[in-house]
Amino acid sequence: MAGRGSVRASGNFNANQDAEILYKAMKGLGTDEDSIMKLLTSRSNSQRQQIKAAYKTLHGKDLVGDLQGELGGTFETLVVALMTPPILYDVTSLRNAIKGAGTDEKVLIEILSSRTAQQIKDITAAYRQEFDAELEEDVTGDTSGHFRRLLVILLQVRGQRSGRRVGNIEADAQTLFSAGEKNYGTDEDQFITILGNRSTEHLRRVFAAYMKLAGYEMEESIQRETSGGLRDLLLAVVKCARSVPAYFAETLYYSMSGGGTDDQTLIRVMVSRSEVDMLDIRADYRRLYTKSLHSAIQGDTSGDYRKALLLLCGGDDA
Repeated sequence: MAGRGSVRASGNFNANQDAEILYKAMKGLGTDEDSIMKLLTSRSNSQRQQIKAAYKTLHGKDLVGDLQGELGGTFETLVVALMTPPILYDVTSLRNAIKGAGTDEKVLIEILSSRTAQQIKDITAAYRQEFDAELEEDVTGDTSGHFRRLLVILLQVRGQRSGRRVGNIEADAQTLFSAGEKNYGTDEDQFITILGNRSTEHLRRVFAAYMKLAGYEMEESIQRETSGGLRDLLLAVVKCARSVPAYFAETLYYSMSGGGTDDQTLIRVMVSRSEVDMLDIRADYRRLYTKSLHSAIQGDTSGDYRKALLLLCGGDDA
């Protein structure tokens, strides 16, 4: 949803002036983290790219490299993420998830289930350009079984301009019921085919028809009938079909609950949604967890990292 982000393009924007502020913040002894944080979180991503170009012109240096040299820890990770163009950020996240030690299924699931058809097309093209490799081939080579099949469907179908195939709502609900709750054993292929190939609008109607037929929410049946990476991916597809902001509110909640904070997920979601639907995520967070996202971040992080996340979050919704 356009215009529902917490970060907006700054009106009185001057890239050269901003580049100078950042240069001075890093010059000499010590670093003025506060100035860096306030400036970068109050600019849109496209403005940050202009600042990066101005910095290079004025000082002959790479802004991101200088920031990395001056900052550290989670705050540095957050700032580098803010300085990366959105599609490139997704592409780099996917590449690291595939090529790192073991596959980070969480990242593949989050990005491929939540991005729009156009974004998936852009991601595939940017991945090819950036790494001289095919995203689908890399995903296929690093995953297996039903999980791999659904990831490939999401990459292919969402990447097609013609959109996703339409089925009959009642027939789809009946097929899903027969594939799971109705009979002993689970026909995962039917879940994958229907949930992977239908539009979000169609799926929402299927979920309502399924509830009438089975007496269960779709998510409950997936929890019972499937397991592992496939279960997590199917659940993400269903949740994103219902509401992408609610899916990310839940993702943020779990990144900050349990033993310790999952900073990689927290940073990835806060940065990638800050100009997209952060206001909606905040509203859903409060509705689902009866506290504000602002207060959750406040209680679960510290230092400059916390201050920067709170600025990205926006208001308190208290």
